[in-house]
Amino acid sequence: MTNSTFDIIVIGGGPGGYVAAIRAAQLGFKVAVIEKHSNLGGTCLNVGCIPSKALLYSTELYHTIAHKAASNGIIVKGLSPDLPALMTKKNQVVDQLRNGIKALLKANKIDVIHASAQIISPTQVKAGNNVLNTKNIIIATGSQVIELPFLKFDGKIVVSSDDAIAFDSIPEKIVVVGAGAIGLELGSVWSRLGSDVTIVELLPRVAITFDHEISKMAERIFKKQGIKFELDAKVTGIKTKAKTTILTAEKAGKELEFPADKIIVCVGRKPFTEGLGLENLGIERDKQGRIVTDNHFKTNVPGIFAIGDVTDGPMLAHKAEEEGVALAELIAGKSGHVNYTIIPNVIYTDPELASVGISEQEAKEQGLQVKIGKFPFAANGRALASDASEGMVKVIADAKNDKLLGVQIIGRHASELIAPAVAHMEYGGSAEDLARTIAAHPTLAETLKEAALALDGRAIHAI
Repeated sequence: MTNSTFDIIVIGGGPGGYVAAIRAAQLGFKVAVIEKHSNLGGTCLNVGCIPSKALLYSTELYHTIAHKAASNGIIVKGLSPDLPALMTKKNQVVDQLRNGIKALLKANKIDVIHASAQIISPTQVKAGNNVLNTKNIIIATGSQVIELPFLKFDGKIVVSSDDAIAFDSIPEKIVVVGAGAIGLELGSVWSRLGSDVTIVELLPRVAITFDHEISKMAERIFKKQGIKFELDAKVTGIKTKAKTTILTAEKAGKELEFPADKIIVCVGRKPFTEGLGLENLGIERDKQGRIVTDNHFKTNVPGIFAIGDVTDGPMLAHKAEEEGVALAELIAGKSGHVNYTIIPNVIYTDPELASVGISEQEAKEQGLQVKIGKFPFAANGRALASDASEGMVKVIADAKNDKLLGVQIIGRHASELIAPAVAHMEYGGSAEDLARTIAAHPTLAETLKEAALALDGRAIHAI
């Protein structure tokens, strides 16, 4: 390295880190990214968001052909999954995006150093054997899977979500621990390929971050697809009977047993901060191990900032990216900002679940008077024409001033449909604004407009 002095050093090359680096370079800063792994992109690209979405698409395509081709006038014979080819396609997607990030950083003249990083002082970072000087340090090291002490990963039977995107054969029986986004997505992938999938969840509902009504509908639909659920059940460990691994759980004072070829543990993630030297610098962390920051991403040590999964808030790639952009702009003296009240939340199953803002229950807990509008996908022409009639849109607005408080969607392409709701909420829009937005006909987007109209009993295509 010819010049070891930088304006900004970013530790971590995931969505938050590389986006912060690119925006900082655009603003004229000399930037370096330190990434300990050989590939950029972080958890999201390498073992999370992207590979799982590739698997979800491929298996959804297979499942659709297997179950709906005949009703659409298509006769298919000899259909079977080719797991190696499916995994190859997934890996090709990941490789293409890895190369894309690498090219972006090169185009923006950002130095990339593949080494472990340790912060020596607010102006110095050790990268491998090199000591680099800087004016600003951004910690963007992301998160890692949580391992239960009584359910240790062995990489063979008890596995993390990282392993569950790369099985070399289709397991006969899978037990997933956790009915959140990752558990539901991975459960869907392997269920579509023929695995007998049971999801065990400590809480009383699946997709607990969503509106109760949406959550219950999702459970019903996933059950129809063949996924089994055991809710309100506390996992206690594993045991072996006649060479069969069995997950054990407790429910209402009774022990439950779930034989499994694979046990996928999806109980959340925790900040990754090991080896950074935070203790030596006195950087404050909370009880969950997250780095404490102010509303400008500053830690308690001047010159050191933190973004993404290592800080408070939802562990979402798009949240980290927005923080990266905002922080780079703040360092440049601009008015970088993230509106945390409208970060969309998505589960990429089929149907998808998507939300923004607060649910009906959250609004009432806050003492707000609300009005609710709902519209079913079954009353939408495009949904019926494309075998996507399961689902609904739910719009929550303030009863006093009609301001949009939240939107909840379960249905085909909900991840895309949530975007106009986010846009309206960004400028403080009302339900009436959403109701007056023209959607092309026939489109799934009409469900959003109709749900907003339904707030005042004006939905055109609902009884």
